[in-house]
Amino acid sequence: MKKFNLKNWRLALSLFLVAGATVLGGCGAKKGKEAKAKKQPNFLILMSDNHSWNHLGCYGDPVVKTPNIDAIAEKGVKFNNAFCSAPSCTPARASMLTGQDIWRLEEGANLWGTLPSKFEVYPDILEKAGYLVGYEGKGWGPGDTEASNRDRNPGGDQYDSFEEFYNEREKGQPFMYWFSSRDPHRPFKRNGGKKAKIDISKIEVPPYMPDCDEVRNDIADYYSEIQHFDKEVGGYLSLLKEMGQLDNTIVIICSDNGWQMPRGLANLYDMGTKIPMIISMPERFKGAREIDDFVYLTDLAPTFMEYAQLPIPDYMTAKSLKSMLESDKSGIIEPERDFVVTARERHAYVRKGGAGYGGRAIQTKDYLYIRNYESENWPAGDPPLYGDVDAHMLQYPCPAKMYLLENKEDEAVKPLFDLAFSKRPMEELYDLKKDPHQMNNVAEMAEYAEAKKQIAAKMDKYLADTKDPRVVGGEMKWMNAEYYAEMDKTPRPSQRSIDALGLEEEYDYDDN
Repeated sequence: MKKFNLKNWRLALSLFLVAGATVLGGCGAKKGKEAKAKKQPNFLILMSDNHSWNHLGCYGDPVVKTPNIDAIAEKGVKFNNAFCSAPSCTPARASMLTGQDIWRLEEGANLWGTLPSKFEVYPDILEKAGYLVGYEGKGWGPGDTEASNRDRNPGGDQYDSFEEFYNEREKGQPFMYWFSSRDPHRPFKRNGGKKAKIDISKIEVPPYMPDCDEVRNDIADYYSEIQHFDKEVGGYLSLLKEMGQLDNTIVIICSDNGWQMPRGLANLYDMGTKIPMIISMPERFKGAREIDDFVYLTDLAPTFMEYAQLPIPDYMTAKSLKSMLESDKSGIIEPERDFVVTARERHAYVRKGGAGYGGRAIQTKDYLYIRNYESENWPAGDPPLYGDVDAHMLQYPCPAKMYLLENKEDEAVKPLFDLAFSKRPMEELYDLKKDPHQMNNVAEMAEYAEAKKQIAAKMDKYLADTKDPRVVGGEMKWMNAEYYAEMDKTPRPSQRSIDALGLEEEYDYDDN
């Protein structure tokens, strides 16, 4: 019989304990990592107002200086084809909050309308799940919360500052905060571009606008507002770090719709619907990535649901971005995201009787197709104010718009005036490879007949699948819905506009 060796037994035992500790430690580390991954993150939305996608340094603009946003893009995920659902503040924000296309939101499809309370919004869902939710600035709107049968703005409770909001947070409570900036919404600060030392000679004026000092200075003033928004972004990121919440917060930088210039806001062209969108959480997402898939601002709603470990409601037409954010790839990640459908109904109160200008559009990498349902109406609003463009009653300085109006008979300006203000056909089609600025409508050209047929059918299928009354029938509650800014119904232009354009002192859109 072999003699028991105490020394060997002790050695074996020590080796067993070390191995066990390693395994247990590994399991503990794994569980810790899993727990961290499953922890509900915070959400911080930093939104600019009326800001097109291409006017940031990280999106290639050579003039505007946005170091804070550019730094976040370096650490985050930049979406190169992000769109709002509508080129108008109220419906774009309603769509984001509900995760639904605007034609599903009844009166919520309009500016200065309502968002009926039957349409659930993600701030309420998150709050019920234990999140602290709030917003600062504009939130949903402009519109009437009380007429919507809501006891607060759909964005949540309003706060004066992030610090005030954060002080209400319970220890360990996740939060969702939406900072809705005023910038770069008009009117711009006077001579903002000069004060910011922006060199107007380096500004790239898009070809659908006159290249003159008036327009360049107007764009410079717009850039100065964006630079102010960038400073706001830097301040919020510093606060987030100071609060110790940077590592567990998904930061979203975006705008609500495109810039407030001719063919921008209230138009279904890129400059009205295409927005910047950057999402960052370095602890969780691989950064310095650019994604080319077509996505919506509306996709934020189901994304928040998924990260908060909540079921995504069946009524949401948007899709979560989670798998894209947690991928390590750039470029095209989900090939089925190869188009977006956008829409507009009534923007401002700028036509007799408050008539709107309904439209739907579909965009792919090759084409933009637009259908104008009320092509007999003026797309930019009734002349001579053309109120869906820029200053709706010409009540404050709007140099680019005024230059077009004052020089509309000039041979070089007239085609640009027509692009911005004249009536449009029922169908528009743009070949984006040849015409990235969407200035040459090829809808009636024989060589594009098949392309138009295919893309129109693709749009109609999406509209039918999502039950757009314009396609499947049913009540269109946005038609003739109340407009809750009474003063807009009798616009009064500024004296400068009256003198320059020979305008009347007051117009009455309710006078039929």
